[in-house]
Parts: sequence; C-alpha cells; structure tokens
Amino acid sequence: MNHTDYVDLLRPAILYGGVWADLGSGRGAFTLALAELLGPGATIYSLDRDAAALADQQRTMQSQFPKIALHTLVTDFRQPNPQVPLLDGIVMANSLHFYHDWWAVVQHVCGWLKPGGAFVLVEYDTDASNYWMPHPLSYETWAGIAPTCGLLDTQRIGRKPTRDGRGFYSARSFKPSP
Repeated sequence: MNHTDYVDLLRPAILYGGVWADLGSGRGAFTLALAELLGPGATIYSLDRDAAALADQQRTMQSQFPKIALHTLVTDFRQPNPQVPLLDGIVMANSLHFYHDWWAVVQHVCGWLKPGGAFVLVEYDTDASNYWMPHPLSYETWAGIAPTCGLLDTQRIGRKPTRDGRGFYSARSFKPSP
C-alpha cells in the first residue's frame, strides 16, 4: 500500500480537526494520512514502543505537515498515560491484531475518547492467524466486539485488496454521548 491507500482507508471516517491519536503508529504511515485529512491546526498523539520509528515519523511530519502539532510518545498504549488528553478520535491501524484480549485493549483506549469521539480501526479482513498477525479480527468479528466495548454505529468505511486476497478494511465507531 502507499500513502494514497492509507488516506483512502481513513477519508470516509469524516475526520475533522481536533486532537487525535494513532496508537501503535510505527513509522507513521497512518499518522501521515491522518495529518493530511485533519489539516493545519490539528494535534496528533502518536504512540509506539519503537523510539527510532517515532523519531523517523517526527522528521517526516515536520517536513510534510509542519502545521500539525505532533506529540510522539514512546509507550505501550495498553498502559495508562497521563500525557494523552481526551481525544476527538483514535486510529488503530494494524496494531490491535497483536493482542489476544481485544476487548480489554479497546476498553482501555476508549477511556481517552471524548463522548461522541470516533474510533477508527484498520485491520486485515481475516480471522486466520499467522506469525505477523497472531490475533487478527475480520470486520465481522470487529462488528460483534465493538458494541460490547461501548462503541456505537460501527460501519465498514473502506476496503483495500492485498495480494493474498484477504484485504484490509477500515471501520468507524463512536463513543456514545451522554
């Protein structure tokens, strides 16, 4: 996939400015897509355990999107983090499939979402595990899990084919407003 593919997977989430996080962001492919969609004045918190990947991401963001405030945090997003404020949205792209207990992970990170905030998930559309994705979740699986995590209005918003035929999907859900 390329930058246009990443943007296309996120674009239907009806992203808007504000404060967002990319959890498990790696080198920032989806962070850059998020920056393009959010536009100048937005703030992105990028969390990953790989300090070198976040440093590369910071350099790329400064050169391509200098009007986006990027905060890189070397951390495990499964842990409490007082540096993360309440968020307008969260992107988890190809990071949830590393954890067996999806429910606990999603419950935890949704604690960072403002009421009405968007949760955007990008994953391989399969439930068959392999070395690179030990705990994958297809869209059908995610659609069943999201409501149990307190997320509403889950919709598949994008799909990109892969060489192996599984493809990627993107889905958007919302944290309920009081």
